[in-house]
Amino acid sequence: MHIDAENLTAAESYKLLIGSVIPRPIAWVSTLSADGVGNLAPISFFTVVGRKPPMVSLSIQPRSDGVTLKDSFVNMRDTGEFVTHLATLPQALPLHLSAREFEPDEDEFDMVGLKKVPSSVVKPPRIEGAPIAFECVVEMIVPSPDGLNHLVVGRVAQFYIRDDLYLPNGRIDTGAVAPIGRLAAEYTVVNNAFVPPLDSETLARFEGRRMQRLDQHDEGYSMIDTAEWSPSGSVMRGDEK
Repeated sequence: MHIDAENLTAAESYKLLIGSVIPRPIAWVSTLSADGVGNLAPISFFTVVGRKPPMVSLSIQPRSDGVTLKDSFVNMRDTGEFVTHLATLPQALPLHLSAREFEPDEDEFDMVGLKKVPSSVVKPPRIEGAPIAFECVVEMIVPSPDGLNHLVVGRVAQFYIRDDLYLPNGRIDTGAVAPIGRLAAEYTVVNNAFVPPLDSETLARFEGRRMQRLDQHDEGYSMIDTAEWSPSGSVMRGDEK
């Protein structure tokens, strides 16, 4: 099937993007408002964009009403700082809950039951229990033509790596962190690794096989088909629509 992108709405394009660019790493971002209120946001339009200095990028769209800027972006813009955290399976529930649209004066650490840990060089706190975090300073903000979507580029000023994950040769023990990523509007856990080539028996086992669900939903379920989903990336609770 060929689909002309020019004729798609933003929501239609978003569905195709999030269902095709998979799995996506999740930056679980903490910020502070100018008044010191804590905010959390899982952002999967996220990647590394530089090594020296180390830099990351976040693409942030407006809230579900289509016009209100998300608190996480406003905080980055106003304070110039944020912290990204590696999303892992043990913290999947608070991660998911932090995608809800809270009021700007509600501290989201409290709302999802997480504790704060002081960062080393920036004001936004780290998330207690997150095994890896990047303390970042905003280097650049690029707005879309309509001023509603923003690309934020941040310089990593400090790395936090849990001691047991930092190996003597300076690399991360990736097999020990159980990272989760985004599949369209759902999640996946990374629990295997390989280097090609794989033997024919292994390849045959995966041919035509669907992903295994870890929850109780049937194999055709998608959160996109529920009232909880929004093309803003937010999780709706029912009273926001």
